[in-house]
Amino acid sequence: MTNIYVGNLSFRTTEMDLETAFAVYGAVDKATIVKERETGRSRGFGFVEMPNAEEAQRAIAGMNGKDLGGRALQVNEARPREERGPRPGGGGGGRPGGGFNRDRREPRW
Repeated sequence: MTNIYVGNLSFRTTEMDLETAFAVYGAVDKATIVKERETGRSRGFGFVEMPNAEEAQRAIAGMNGKDLGGRALQVNEARPREERGPRPGGGGGGRPGGGFNRDRREPRW
């Protein structure tokens, strides 16, 4: 299985459009367009999964730079998703206003 990244998609491109364009090069298992969680609007990129590695390489070569929906596609083999650490600014807990009182240098609790 080869996972292909497809960038610079038009916001009007559908998953069916993507699948149809890549099917010219071989079997397509799945075509997915990544969407914003809140609005459901396309984020302008997606992925195509092809079971045959040779067909996938031909698709990458044939589709990279090709026009789809008025946009020149950026196509390459997808890299594995990087592990993300904890997000900054999160955490929390504890009591509001806890800690030291800066004026008296003693605990508030």
